[in-house]
Amino acid sequence: MSSTGMGRRAFLQASVATGVLAAGVADAKAVSSKNVSGTGVMPTRTFGKTGLELPVLAYGSAPLMTHEDEYYGIASGAYDDRVKMVRTAYEKGLRYFDTARIYGDSEKIMGAALGDVQDHIYLASKVLVGKASEVRKSVETSLTMLKADRIDCMQLHGPVIERQGYDGCMSFVEELVKMRDEGLFTYIGLTGHSRFEEMFKLIDSDSFDTLLIEFGYFHKGYNTRHSNRSLANRERCVARASELNMGILGMKVMGASIFGHNAAKLVEGYDGQAVKKLPASAIRWVLNDPRIHLLNIGVSIPADLDANIATVSGDTTLRNEDRLLLASFAEQAYMQEAVTALPVV
Repeated sequence: MSSTGMGRRAFLQASVATGVLAAGVADAKAVSSKNVSGTGVMPTRTFGKTGLELPVLAYGSAPLMTHEDEYYGIASGAYDDRVKMVRTAYEKGLRYFDTARIYGDSEKIMGAALGDVQDHIYLASKVLVGKASEVRKSVETSLTMLKADRIDCMQLHGPVIERQGYDGCMSFVEELVKMRDEGLFTYIGLTGHSRFEEMFKLIDSDSFDTLLIEFGYFHKGYNTRHSNRSLANRERCVARASELNMGILGMKVMGASIFGHNAAKLVEGYDGQAVKKLPASAIRWVLNDPRIHLLNIGVSIPADLDANIATVSGDTTLRNEDRLLLASFAEQAYMQEAVTALPVV
């Protein structure tokens, strides 16, 4: 690691310490006492060092972007319908809501749907900019869109890690530490679905409170496939984050469109009834790992929300039939051109 990296690591560790010993103690207690309990239908897990007991199902908002059906397998609904869907998720007991500055209408929709209940939810957004000097503007814009003076967590978005690596990211983190200490958010998070070696260095710096990481059965990020080396480094990330008591969320639970609405189209002729069971099996596979506190799953239509709530609220034992279904479908999916054409990282 470079001397610059070590200097920034020391700075960040000192900043974390002084933040906790000074104004951070009162803020942490205030957040931990937030009334974020769900309806009681879904099981909860303690979200790492935040101390919050949150329902295991979190709301992933990337599908809230206006889109056609190519990636998600189903087109987005009207704006008002998407606002209603987010509000319905809250009313049905979801309490963790994840968004990002680059997710199109997502932050605006979250603000419209949840602006009056932010004391009862955990709200997280992300920063994706090219330079550290642009971080503040991004955060302030997010807060405006979310109709919030303060949110729970601001996360370093995965593409920043992909472009900047560990050393390049640390100046971004310094800016986030300053804004956290100003009270714009309480926790600093890290996200990503590739470059796990660099992500591990960031986790190991002990500068972050939460981790949102690709952790699905299918070995695929957003637009890449994982090599065995990547999978080994992903395991290192989760193991180290768990040691540090970070709040850990699994994303890309559906294999980044593999097990969801695109499944029947991806593997034509596969048994239709079996395809319908794929999402539940994929959810149980991730929940089987106790280190993963929450599942951050994108919601395209209200029926997805209802189905996912039913799955996490039922028997989540990972059965042999789940393993067989996932393995059987994945074996064929890995041979499809839409997957083989993806670069391996």
